[in-house]
Amino acid sequence: MARIGIHVLGPLRLEVDGNAVRLTPLTTRLLVRLVAAEGEAVPVRQLRRDVWGLADEPRHQAQRSRNEVQKRVLELRRALDPAQDGTAARLLRTEQQVSVGGAETAYRLAARPEELDCARFTATVGDALLAPPATAAHRLTEALELVRGRPLAEVNGEEFADPFIRRLVTLQDAARRGLVRARTELGRPDLALPVAESIVRDHPDDPDAARTLESLRAALRARHGAELLRHAVPLTGRRVDVVLVQGDVFEQGDANLVVGFTDTFDTDTGEDVVISRGSVQGQLVDRLFLGQRRLLDEKLRAALRAVPPVGTESVRAKPRGRRVRYPVGTTVAVPVGGRRVFATAYSRLGNDLVARSGRDDLRVSLDRLWDAVALHGQFRPLAVPLLGSGLARVTDLDRGQLAALIVGSFVAACGRHSALTPELRIVVRPDDLAGTDLTPVERLFQGLRGAHDAVEAAADRE
Repeated sequence: MARIGIHVLGPLRLEVDGNAVRLTPLTTRLLVRLVAAEGEAVPVRQLRRDVWGLADEPRHQAQRSRNEVQKRVLELRRALDPAQDGTAARLLRTEQQVSVGGAETAYRLAARPEELDCARFTATVGDALLAPPATAAHRLTEALELVRGRPLAEVNGEEFADPFIRRLVTLQDAARRGLVRARTELGRPDLALPVAESIVRDHPDDPDAARTLESLRAALRARHGAELLRHAVPLTGRRVDVVLVQGDVFEQGDANLVVGFTDTFDTDTGEDVVISRGSVQGQLVDRLFLGQRRLLDEKLRAALRAVPPVGTESVRAKPRGRRVRYPVGTTVAVPVGGRRVFATAYSRLGNDLVARSGRDDLRVSLDRLWDAVALHGQFRPLAVPLLGSGLARVTDLDRGQLAALIVGSFVAACGRHSALTPELRIVVRPDDLAGTDLTPVERLFQGLRGAHDAVEAAADRE
């Protein structure tokens, strides 16, 4: 037996064994009229009025019109039923109705619920609206996926179809509102939002819909908290997010940290001469090592034993601070409190105790940083301050460009490493926010998405 699919939640589509069946315009209109009858038989005289637009005629003059109806019924039956005998046909049945004027032929569409998408839609929505939130959300999503547009779009506004269309449109609206409610109860305002927006588009004067939409937007704004930006890196097979937040890098308790150093890995903040106490590097001792500078020095020395130095300054040339120099880009993982601090040298500390760095220095340091994170980061979130924006400033880049440089380097590293971090969190100090234009980062992700979409489109064509 052939598998029949009659899709009316949008422009009508008839499928037999998964293949679309083309019908002539009048036969399509006939099928629409029978669907709108919702399982009731429709007399030939009614079909002539609704499908052909013909006024009632005396019975003895209507034979030609009846022949035209029968011709279209035969075409439809050939598509739906292998049997030619109307009494034996399963889907399109011929019946006799008795009225005051005598017996009259009528036709009835007897589709099973699984063969008619509006029947499946009605049953699914009815059950889902009485279900608990998780089940309701799942079932209502399934039901709404059946909708491809306005039901019976071919006969919009015609009297015979209006009750049927109104019922389905009302039910679709109830399904959308139920889905918004269920997703909200499940704590997913992000998934409820697009559905609420579609309701407001269709009902711009509905105050309840407008209030619901605004409450969802408020919930999402509150959820973002300190977030300034969040984007998923367009990779295949895993989720990696880049997030910019305003705040304090040392308060990112769930994340490994990155702290920028000079090539001498100095830690002396005495009198703010070698290292400024207010810098991220200077705060590291007080914030994570409880003021025990010697403990941090010991851990740095242990981690640096495997790194060949590039030179050693004399006491005369550099009377204060550490004198052993390491290559710019050197990155070591320092364990503290169950996580890692990645100390990366992205600047050179001159013997005049002024730190200097450039764009190329920062690029090299970032490349080495991601390699170290892949090796020692244990796939934890990674919090990074805006490297290059402090005293060792990369002078030819503003803060927004620095953020874009960090993000671009990270995205490239994601292509090299299968497991880097689930989230790169760039932390901008609140005092710096007003002077940080994040447009370069947004443009970077726009370009990444465009390139990714182009690759996928090319793969689909192949």
